[in-house]
Amino acid sequence: MSTIQDVARHARVSVSTVSNVLNGRADRMGRETLARVEAAIALLGFRPNRAARQLKTGQAGMLGLLVPSIANPMYGAVAREIESVAQERHGLRVVLGNTYRDPDKEAGFFQDLLEHGVRGVVVISSLQDERHLERAVDRGLVVVSVDRRASPGSDSRVDHVSVDNAEAARLATECLIGHGHQRLAFVTAAGQTMSRSEKIRGFRAACAAAGLEADAMVVDGHTRSEYGDAEMAELGRAEALRLAALRQRPTGVIAVNDMLAYGLMAGLRDAGLAVPRDVSVIGIDGLFLSALVTPALTTVQLPLPAMAVTIVERLVGRLADAGVPTGEFLFQPTLIERESVAAPRRVGAARARA
Repeated sequence: MSTIQDVARHARVSVSTVSNVLNGRADRMGRETLARVEAAIALLGFRPNRAARQLKTGQAGMLGLLVPSIANPMYGAVAREIESVAQERHGLRVVLGNTYRDPDKEAGFFQDLLEHGVRGVVVISSLQDERHLERAVDRGLVVVSVDRRASPGSDSRVDHVSVDNAEAARLATECLIGHGHQRLAFVTAAGQTMSRSEKIRGFRAACAAAGLEADAMVVDGHTRSEYGDAEMAELGRAEALRLAALRQRPTGVIAVNDMLAYGLMAGLRDAGLAVPRDVSVIGIDGLFLSALVTPALTTVQLPLPAMAVTIVERLVGRLADAGVPTGEFLFQPTLIERESVAAPRRVGAARARA
């Protein structure tokens, strides 16, 4: 089995130079030197001894990733992107945990990660209160909060990486308005997170700009758990039946995420309504499944690959240099139009007569 000393001799460099390459500290290294070290590692099939590295540095070659619930495929997609960047760029593994947006569960995971030598953690929670994240920083963790903006005026020691959720809802709302819809609904779970609140704000702002506030409704459906991350499809199906029973039902509906949108379409079908003939539906996430359902779902795409790069690089950079200041990183979504949106039936009839 090759050792780090073997790599150093083959590349004609010092052991510390090889160590810098292995630990992602090659930014000031010459290209030729870096190429020699990487070629020697590949030729000799060298694999660092992770146990020895942890004993020496106190850090495992892993990052933590805490998500609300892997039952929502969106968090599986996020995990895949983060794991890909962590592994391919830095040789790091990702440890995944489900927290159901429970601060006590998140704090318990922080303790477990610290005990196993993990010092960097990504938290997808979007809770209003992040004091438990600050306490984790006090204990030595480097934390990136995802899907939540930094609180205005706060001096947070946590990085924040998010999509512009208000803009995502605005894009979806304006799409429906552009197709002629005037009775609109935004459907979400009752447990309010900061990202959900931002989406509602974007929905209401777009309706107000079009003069449609009176005919816009926000539906907060109740789930068994507080935030309902594992129940979104069921929630969408139940709320669709309630909307279908309204005397003046909305003709265009926006779901807080794609999973809830799938449930909405199923529930509307159960009620004898067709999408988009009777009701148009838009999701927010951009899951690959959205192109496979029938009808294909119009959705607001989140730039997950770019976000994953920022998330991992912030963790790795701040683990290497505690003096790097924290920051907020906001990404812009894009609308992908498919078959689940059309003009409301009365508008379509008017156009046909014209």
